[in-house]
Amino acid sequence: MIQAILDVLSPLPFKAQLIVVDDNSPDGTADLVRKRFASHSEVSLILRKKERGLATAIAKGIEQSKADIIAVMDTDFNHHPKSLVRLLEKIPEADLVIGSRYISGGGMKTSRLRYWGSWVFNVFIRLVLGSPVKDNLSGFLVFKKKVVTQLKNRSIFYGYGDYCIRLIHFARKAGFVIREVPVIYEFRLGGESKTDFMKYLVSYTKAVLALRLRS
Repeated sequence: MIQAILDVLSPLPFKAQLIVVDDNSPDGTADLVRKRFASHSEVSLILRKKERGLATAIAKGIEQSKADIIAVMDTDFNHHPKSLVRLLEKIPEADLVIGSRYISGGGMKTSRLRYWGSWVFNVFIRLVLGSPVKDNLSGFLVFKKKVVTQLKNRSIFYGYGDYCIRLIHFARKAGFVIREVPVIYEFRLGGESKTDFMKYLVSYTKAVLALRLRS
């Protein structure tokens, strides 16, 4: 994934920084990054031995980033690097760009059950929060760092994928310009997904209702 991102971004007229946040996983991620990218100054590794969790890992990466534009994506090729360029292209006209499965041209090659389950839940989010955003659980995001800087007093990065719901909601409420770009969720290239949608359904629902009560 790291090499694929570097290959995709290399023709673009800016310097990229890639940050890998590893929660001391037993699969050798940290060692592999050290060995294969030791000579790449643009690749950084953050090894967390005490903390755990997707949302806090993302927050740590954002905190350590030196860039004005942040990209967040999965590392299993569900989010394909080739789509990253199209998200970046929208940044001049937007503050936050979402790789969306649920606008024309988007979709998933993986489980139809997960596709429709997430679609139904996104309809629920839109109805409860009055949001025009079609994919609030994408997790494939590009945004200006000023978005999280200006929202620093908001509690966003905790839990699991529900961070994405909160980030999009608070960004929209703060008046930031949001755009969606169609992406196709690809098949995983190895490993097992840690995302069990039914497992997180209750916590995601609580997150949405909590946001509604604050409105």
